[in-house]
Amino acid sequence: MDLRIGVIRAAEPVPGSKKLIKLTVDIGEERTVVAGLKGHYAEEALIGKEILLVANLKPATLMGVESHGMVLAATDRSGLHLLVPDGETAPGSRVK
Repeated sequence: MDLRIGVIRAAEPVPGSKKLIKLTVDIGEERTVVAGLKGHYAEEALIGKEILLVANLKPATLMGVESHGMVLAATDRSGLHLLVPDGETAPGSRVK
């Protein structure tokens, strides 16, 4: 698995979806990633957030938007939580 640190540069709802948000993520290059974060995070709260991204997945089309990666998150009784680095990390850094 190719795990990278990404920074969310833009976030917008996917039209017609109750769960999906279209993200523009900087991993040293900009990628479009679709994630099921709606209802857990407001789009404006995601901008500038560092995340962990699976970068080497085959592209998938979700609700008409091609996604080039997968955001890592965990769920528990209190909700969904993005997995994030514990300090500021350069976009595109590999997770080892």
